[in-house]
Amino acid sequence: MSLRTSRPARAGQYAALLCYLVFLAFPFAWLISTAFKPARELGSLHPTWIPAQPTLENFRQAFDEQPLFQAAVNSLVAAVSAALIAVAVATPMAYAMARHRGRLATAATGWVVVSQAFPFVLVIIPLFLILKNLHLINSLWGLILVYVVWSLPFALWMLAGYVRAVPPELEEAAAVDGAGRLRTLVSVTAPLLAPGIVATALFAFITAWNEFFFALVLLKTPEKQTLPVVLTHFLGAEGVADLGPLAAAAFLATLPSLVLFAVIQRRITGGMTAGAVKS
Repeated sequence: MSLRTSRPARAGQYAALLCYLVFLAFPFAWLISTAFKPARELGSLHPTWIPAQPTLENFRQAFDEQPLFQAAVNSLVAAVSAALIAVAVATPMAYAMARHRGRLATAATGWVVVSQAFPFVLVIIPLFLILKNLHLINSLWGLILVYVVWSLPFALWMLAGYVRAVPPELEEAAAVDGAGRLRTLVSVTAPLLAPGIVATALFAFITAWNEFFFALVLLKTPEKQTLPVVLTHFLGAEGVADLGPLAAAAFLATLPSLVLFAVIQRRITGGMTAGAVKS
């Protein structure tokens, strides 16, 4: 009886998952379709999923109208730098917060929760004034500093959870065998934290790659603007979008995040188990 009742439930779960996947995939599928449609099909009253005459003209026009390559380089530098710095700073902090319970750990946890409650508009003015005094306005390093500070609380929270998942007995056994604290961290704890470090770096990278508001306010010259800001240049003065080139540029802007996740997703899901069973 239980088997019969479980089959409809399982079918319902798969149906719900399929609907969710369709919901997520619809905007991206429509974006790809729009990116390859010629101008005549974009203005049609009866749009179709598959372009009747696919073209690369929208991509050529997008690169001709806006400095997409330079903007992509700026976004890549900002995102990679912010991810690496955030992980490097958050890892030892997360270890200390997870292993040494006390007022400091409690205060750090409270800082993580409170910092995520502030909207961007409340901090942009004091942030702008601070960066202005540091001569970091219209600078990628100023933007990187903002991204690191903004992603650090959540990165710290994520890594602290991974540290707590590592049994303290492993570190105690290494200490009994004569390993020092630094050797224990490098040889025992760090390999088991690799999935958490990769996941945290991916989070910080995607957050910085997609961020728009800080980049819009802090970067003024076109040669230093990031990709999300440059995409807005395809909108006319009256809000009329140059739909074809905009879709082509937006499609190219989504590829790095998708490729990066596809490459490392096995490391995120399976790394903890693989590292735990190695001899």
